[in-house]
Amino acid sequence: MIKLLMINYEFPPIGGGGANANLQLLKQFAGNPELQIDLLTSAPEPGVFTEEFAPNVKVTRVGVHKKSLQCWRKIEVIEWLMKADKVCRQMVRSNDYDLAHAFFAFPSGWLCYRNRGKLPYLVSLRGSDVPGLNPRFKLDYKLLAPLFRRIWKNSKLLVACSNGLKERAKNFMPEADYTVICNGVDTDLFKPGRNCSDGTFNLITVGRLSATKRLDLLVEAVGILRDKKHDVRLSVVGTGQLENELREDVAEKGLEHAIELSGHLKPKEVCRLYRKSDAYISGTMSEGMSNSMLEAMACGLPLISTDCEGLEELLDGNGIAVADANPGALADAVERLIAQPEMLKSMSEISRERALRFSWQDSAAQYMSLYNEILAKS
Repeated sequence: MIKLLMINYEFPPIGGGGANANLQLLKQFAGNPELQIDLLTSAPEPGVFTEEFAPNVKVTRVGVHKKSLQCWRKIEVIEWLMKADKVCRQMVRSNDYDLAHAFFAFPSGWLCYRNRGKLPYLVSLRGSDVPGLNPRFKLDYKLLAPLFRRIWKNSKLLVACSNGLKERAKNFMPEADYTVICNGVDTDLFKPGRNCSDGTFNLITVGRLSATKRLDLLVEAVGILRDKKHDVRLSVVGTGQLENELREDVAEKGLEHAIELSGHLKPKEVCRLYRKSDAYISGTMSEGMSNSMLEAMACGLPLISTDCEGLEELLDGNGIAVADANPGALADAVERLIAQPEMLKSMSEISRERALRFSWQDSAAQYMSLYNEILAKS
């Protein structure tokens, strides 16, 4: 049996894609007689809480003063690191762990690095933890680069969730050892079920409302389409630091009737919106691998997205990659789907077929193989 210490600073109800990926893997690992897992994560209020996720999976939550469940302020990250470091050292002393697995090189990977002399570790790179295009972390990447390199260098393996993210990581640290394990999707929950069309072309986008998502491009694209007399509507699902700014932008352009900001929704509610939509649209500048795109594909939606890393595994005959990140190009892509219903139908079918290739069961099996390989070499 492998005794695994898993560390992720965000885990539902806190967090986004990385939290969801961790949750889905734990669901696959639950009941596995070859694994005993302790997950160290966060809670939205101060304190230390322990809960049983499954007979072989225990979750320890270190609470902080969280303002938002979906977004982290820097002061919250620092607070969690200081508190979690103490709890982590206690857990390592009290348990004979074989291996540690961090989701996000920072801050989670820092706790693994702090205990590097006691147990080997691997790191799952998720996107924001890899220096790159995110303007919010531009200064942080520069200041923390030496620390990132130490964490990465001492890791037994770095696991990217897409080939694009792997290439970005290699640009930062070419000499490190990388592999790729893609995200999965629950194709039993997320499946086609399109309601009858009322003549409106419904678009949807899901994710944190942050600068990297470039939601202003989507707002302008909808405005262009409405000016051309297309009955287009956009559902925006998610919360984030730019929510108020986005609402103001929508109001200033007089698009309140065409763009709905739904806030954070539960998976079943998001699935319901996917099924009412005709296509998924994204203006993102970077992705590790988009969970929401996979969910949309599983529901049979074509993808319209600015060209970015993490897209190459998802997009092949089931959507349109927009090379120029501008609202006019995105609007043109939507017009193509509106004008060609047969192409829309074909892309919808291909999306579902491609989504079936991505399963959390496969992802979990690949991680299990990595655990055994690392321990065999240690």
